[in-house]
Amino acid sequence: MSLTKLPYFDSLLKEFDQGNTEMEEAFGRHVHWGYWPDPQSADGTITDFNQAAEALSKLVCDAAEIQGGMKVLDCGCGFGGTIAHLNERFSSLDLIGLNIDERQLQRARQKVAPLTNNKIEFIQGNACQLPFPDASFDIVTAVECIFHFPSREAFFSEAARVLRPGGRLSLSDFVSASQILNFIPGLTMLTDAIVANLYGTIRIQSLQEYAALAKRTGFQTLVEKNITAQTLPTFTVIDNLVNSLEKVPPLANLPNTLIEWAQRSNLVLYYILTYKKL
Repeated sequence: MSLTKLPYFDSLLKEFDQGNTEMEEAFGRHVHWGYWPDPQSADGTITDFNQAAEALSKLVCDAAEIQGGMKVLDCGCGFGGTIAHLNERFSSLDLIGLNIDERQLQRARQKVAPLTNNKIEFIQGNACQLPFPDASFDIVTAVECIFHFPSREAFFSEAARVLRPGGRLSLSDFVSASQILNFIPGLTMLTDAIVANLYGTIRIQSLQEYAALAKRTGFQTLVEKNITAQTLPTFTVIDNLVNSLEKVPPLANLPNTLIEWAQRSNLVLYYILTYKKL
């Protein structure tokens, strides 16, 4: 099983080990963008960002219509933030978090303990080759991670396989809104390389490609919610954290600057997407 190189997780784990309490407070539970219903209310603090990151997980889970007693698989579970969120909201859930990086799972196992008759298990595995029987889950979630998977097609096919009829796949992702960059020779390759230096390989696709993918793999589209504007305050928090580091490499925040420019220019959008297995 190959492990995708994700430099930002290497950096986070290093900062945690070195006792960076601000970085751990910001990303020790969720490692994804925040959601602010009113972006103007964002104050740039870590406490505010934590609430926004929790709100984003809630959006994905609510779109899936999760209820007590269900069996839920969270793919790309990171440090277990979405599993923890569900564990604290519902009872009698059978929760499984799956991630390809055992280091992240070790932290999740230490931090997330089952509550109110819930069951929790964290398993190392590949989201494109799920190690579970057919029709064994009610819900599959993937919060801001599918762009790392080597194949969305393989993931959707596997999610359809392990979901029961009528089960839901709910995710958040960056979605391409324009192909303008493809007409500027070399620019897309350069920006991809800069972003990969921090986030690893990022694969994005359009909303139209998502709709076609869902149809091919046996899903009905239920939710397509553009929340780009409500996620933008995330960049202020990241900027503050990067600037607070004792040793900041030159241009350390350039990848985030490029992503912010792409989002504010409406070239890359942030969506909640939910599908029902037919």
